[in-house]
Amino acid sequence: MQDSADNIADLVAYGIKCCNEKRVDYADVKYMHTLMENITFKNKTLDRLDLIDKKGIGIRCIVNKSWGFASSNELTREKVTDLVSLAVKIAKASSLVKKFDIVLADEPVYEDKVKTPVKLDPFDVELKDKIEILEESSSRAKDYSETIKVASSHYVGRKDNMVLHTTEGSKIDQTIIWCGGGVASTAVEGSESQTRSLPASFRGDFHTEGFEYFEGLNLVDVSEQTAKEAIQLLNAKKMPSGESTIILGHSQLALQVHESCGHPTELDRAIGYEAAYAGTSFLVPELIGTNFKYGNELVTMVADATIPGSLGTFYYDHEGVKAQRTIMVDKGVFVDFMSSRETAKAIDQDRSSGAARSMGYDRIPLVRMTNVNLEPGDWDFDELIADTKDGYFLDTNRSWSIDDIRMNFQFGTEIGWRIENGEMTEIIKNPTYEGITPEFWGGVSGICSKKHWKTFGTPNCGKGEPGQAAYVGHGISPARFEGVRVGILK
Repeated sequence: MQDSADNIADLVAYGIKCCNEKRVDYADVKYMHTLMENITFKNKTLDRLDLIDKKGIGIRCIVNKSWGFASSNELTREKVTDLVSLAVKIAKASSLVKKFDIVLADEPVYEDKVKTPVKLDPFDVELKDKIEILEESSSRAKDYSETIKVASSHYVGRKDNMVLHTTEGSKIDQTIIWCGGGVASTAVEGSESQTRSLPASFRGDFHTEGFEYFEGLNLVDVSEQTAKEAIQLLNAKKMPSGESTIILGHSQLALQVHESCGHPTELDRAIGYEAAYAGTSFLVPELIGTNFKYGNELVTMVADATIPGSLGTFYYDHEGVKAQRTIMVDKGVFVDFMSSRETAKAIDQDRSSGAARSMGYDRIPLVRMTNVNLEPGDWDFDELIADTKDGYFLDTNRSWSIDDIRMNFQFGTEIGWRIENGEMTEIIKNPTYEGITPEFWGGVSGICSKKHWKTFGTPNCGKGEPGQAAYVGHGISPARFEGVRVGILK
């Protein structure tokens, strides 16, 4: 069949009809079409150019209060009929060994067609225009000095179209578009090597916007800065070990929020449904309403899928739950989780937070971060630095390690600056810091204001078995932390 919008909607509706004929307790039928373009330049040479074009249909049903799921990339009525039968058989078989009943929290019925607003659809932009930016960025960084041995530039663009119908009556057609990228330089001198990346490490920063966002990153203009700072890092002093005040910049603080707030507040981890990719959570449902201190009164964390442009922004999750804003930490007190319809009901909550998503038609939805944000404070950045008599400013992640309940962590950053008497002085190389999550967030002594607040996107957050990579966002302003253990500790 032709993949027209009408034909796809008819096929999905046919899947619901088949599910109703099987008298399932509940079902959703989801078509997804993913386009994803990856381009990488390394040392002035095209290193990677690929286009993922993946489409198919997945059918999920509840029978005897157990899940069944089946999927295929064959888009025919005959195949949908088979998938429904298979999903029902799997659900019935699962019910024989189930440990608990599947019950879903209520959600209103929606009929909607929505799409990320963009000025330039990334897939309407000529390939040569993308390559031109990447080639020039890589070339400028590589030509900066013979000390630069590797200069790379990256671009990723993605478009996900989801058509989701449920036996409850929801009919959603949603298209999410995002893109972004980054540039990095590696300097080598003898046995020493240092890498500097902008605007973030691990391929850059990404937003749910059109190609105009990638252009606005100005990778050509910042490429020489990555080369210059990588070279400076070669001969910089190492961070001494001890206890210190640190200020985390946007890129590093985004990852700190991701690892020590985002993952522990995913409800499936907290109730033991999910433990892949670094385990479960030190937070448990019994802590809700107990005034448990996640941090101090300066710390408010929210999951907000409605922020325009942020990478974890959408209109409906993959269960048809409308995007929303959920407060998880309120002035230092832990108050709630991100949830799906199933996990919300498992702890007697009335409604899902709208955080169930999957990476494609052939994966079941898991509880995934949306935009997990640290709410801004009232400091100007320059004033925060000036108020810091002795410490370090750290940014751009280099490495991370965290235990399987998200309690103990250690991070390394690409770069640091010594702060002395309210001024950033010399560059510091190989900075590291470590902490215990509630203690660390209890040590916040200042958060920069809304003027300095921005969102960073992480396009490859891993979770689940079989693994799924989700795109999520984090809104942050630079923040200061007291009494942090830093350096290589013995």
